[in-house]
Amino acid sequence: MTDNRPYRPNVGVALFNADGKVLIGRRFKDDGPEIVLPGLEWQMPQGGIDPDEDPRVAVMRELWEETGVIHADYLGETGWMTYDFIPFENPSHRFAQFRGQRQKWFALKFTGDDAEVDPLTPRNGQPAEFDAWRWERLDRVADLVVPFRRDVYRAVAEQFAKFV
Repeated sequence: MTDNRPYRPNVGVALFNADGKVLIGRRFKDDGPEIVLPGLEWQMPQGGIDPDEDPRVAVMRELWEETGVIHADYLGETGWMTYDFIPFENPSHRFAQFRGQRQKWFALKFTGDDAEVDPLTPRNGQPAEFDAWRWERLDRVADLVVPFRRDVYRAVAEQFAKFV
């Protein structure tokens, strides 16, 4: 059976610190097709692109909404990548209309201070998604995310290795 639902437009953020590590957050809720599996709660910030929003604007908005970070400089970006959500039977869920996500990933250099990172404060009316954060080696992040995202995370790690 063919899934004709569209992919949700999305941006992802590989935020590099001065040591070449990336910021990851620990998801704290079961969120339907984005479900967190035990031991695989970590991910880099990512989020939807609003209608008619430029991806470069969306990435800075999403970074701020999910982490509070505003001090970051552009390093580079990937082409578009996709992943499918795991099967999820809830037609009323906000992602039910989508097959998965179509993402453009951005490499950003963190120019602020660690005290700026605050994933617990809701922003723009969006609930917090992370209950903790840390800096991690980019080449290790794919092993910390849910399996259906791993291919994208490996491709991001390969493309952004030059920023480590």
